[in-house]
Amino acid sequence: MAPNMTGALLMMGSMAAFTVNDTLVKAVGADLPLFQIVTLRGLLATVLIFFLARHLGALHLNFPRRDKITVLLRCASEVAATFFFLTALMHMPLANVTAVLQALPLTVTLGAALFFKEPVGWRRMTAIGVGFVGMLLIVRPGPEGFSSHAIYALFAVVCVTARDLLTRRMSPEVPSMVVTLATSIAVTMTGALASATTEWAPLTLAAGTTLAAAAVFVLMGYVFSVMVMRVGEVGFVAPFRYSSLIWALVLGWTVFGDWPDRITMLGAALVVGAGLFTLFRERALQSSEQVHRT
Repeated sequence: MAPNMTGALLMMGSMAAFTVNDTLVKAVGADLPLFQIVTLRGLLATVLIFFLARHLGALHLNFPRRDKITVLLRCASEVAATFFFLTALMHMPLANVTAVLQALPLTVTLGAALFFKEPVGWRRMTAIGVGFVGMLLIVRPGPEGFSSHAIYALFAVVCVTARDLLTRRMSPEVPSMVVTLATSIAVTMTGALASATTEWAPLTLAAGTTLAAAAVFVLMGYVFSVMVMRVGEVGFVAPFRYSSLIWALVLGWTVFGDWPDRITMLGAALVVGAGLFTLFRERALQSSEQVHRT
């Protein structure tokens, strides 16, 4: 299969897995404290990742020291993103939180321009501005529509942006499973430490089964999210990230009975439209550069 198609499938698989995981975590959040959920889900996911990585022979650290530091920084970004995102998820509709995260292609483009000095023209900067307006419509920073938990969703966007930028800086020698295992261990250990400050709730069979399913899906999401940033052209693969919004709308409505209002949908449309324009514009520029080189 062509690298671009592989990347597209990995992206859609990653988004589906993470959204199903989010749905399961939000559902069990009514019965268990947040950090207990993170700890138990993380333990299960870490065990699964470890055995999968060992089976694939991917458990080695034979890569440059610079990459090891990058992996550690990526883990820190993932830990922060997990805390902010799950806090927002427990108090906001699934589709609303997911819609905020659709700004990621815009923030990654902006971050690449600021930190990696990648050129970004006025058209893409305008699209980024439009996308941020859409994000404001979703979170609505006003006395009537604003939820303080939307701040957590915005912080999650910042942390995931840092995670993706760090992933792009890793060399091909770094095994994806090592990154995935390190990330899962970091999130689980942080959750365990934080959970020591709160009282744990009794774990029922239904809650345990839900967490086990969430661990499987978060494992799939972790693995695919690392692999997708390293397969195919970013400009081709990245638009498939928006498939998560479709999953969130369907699952949010069927499981929780939530459906975004018109203003939220308008904001989501602006974010998605701006993101798609930015990605297609970047791809067009890359194609133009390749033509000039030949």
